[in-house]
Amino acid sequence: MLDPDLVNLAVMVLAALAVGGVSYVLAMPYLSGERKASKRMTNVTQGTRPRRVVTSEVAVTRKKEVQDTLKELEEKQKSKKKVSLRLRLLRAGLNVPTRSFYLASATFGAIVGAVVFFTGSSLAVSAVAALSGALGFPRWLLNYLAKRRQKQFLKEFANAIDVIVRGVKSGLPLNDCLKIISEEAAEPVRGEFVDVVEQQSVGVPLSKAFDRMIDRIPVQELNFFAIVITIQQQTGGNLAEALENLSHVLRDRQRLYGKVQAFSAEAKASAAIIGSLPPCVLAALAMMSPEYITLLWTEELGKLMLLASGFWMLCGVLIMRKMINFDF
Repeated sequence: MLDPDLVNLAVMVLAALAVGGVSYVLAMPYLSGERKASKRMTNVTQGTRPRRVVTSEVAVTRKKEVQDTLKELEEKQKSKKKVSLRLRLLRAGLNVPTRSFYLASATFGAIVGAVVFFTGSSLAVSAVAALSGALGFPRWLLNYLAKRRQKQFLKEFANAIDVIVRGVKSGLPLNDCLKIISEEAAEPVRGEFVDVVEQQSVGVPLSKAFDRMIDRIPVQELNFFAIVITIQQQTGGNLAEALENLSHVLRDRQRLYGKVQAFSAEAKASAAIIGSLPPCVLAALAMMSPEYITLLWTEELGKLMLLASGFWMLCGVLIMRKMINFDF
């Protein structure tokens, strides 16, 4: 006969084991983190795909906006009108009225015509010389001053972009960075950004202000800068990173330009010697044997020979110039 106390003890032990087993089964997923892992997997499977879809849609939308902006900018560039004399004066850095330029050109042409006439030439030749002096040299001078100003702008432009990059990274707004450039940069960058800041102060949009700057400084680097600013304002993005990459590109272009100038220096020196040799020989003969060389401008055949020689010399100089100037 079993002892009742042993039976009761066995029942209690079995009941405790049963309760412990049930508790273990129910509590084990929480203790081991299985429920948490399952919950995380559920969140991943249910939450990641919509995010990817949303991210993809945002990327497609932003790409379309960038393409539309670039297309609009290209259409603006293609629709450029003929450059006026006022704009050419601004490109050369001459803030003078067009009437003053016309008066200066007419005065210079009259001086050239008078000099040619008093050296013994006919009235027709003097008139042609005066017309060439009034129309040719002043406009050549404008183009020369404009190109020189563009080169000076490009030398300082990368530093101006670095100012914007550092300012944006430190938390300054773009307008304050432009004001810093307008106060501390070297000319002609300072003057151009002063115009941009003044236009913004009267309510002109930044994109339109940059379009006017591009009209005054028609260089590709400034066009890149305006495109980056316009796209960032319309679609967003990291402006500091984009401008920093643009600054690196501009500096690389400057280094490449320096290398090209160094490699072509010998060819330019040779072209200068070859081009200046005939006039120097003519001047030397005029000094050593004037009675021999004066036949070139006293006889009709000599004048014709001088004219033909000058034409072929001009063709040779233009060909050499084309050979030693590299586009990159």
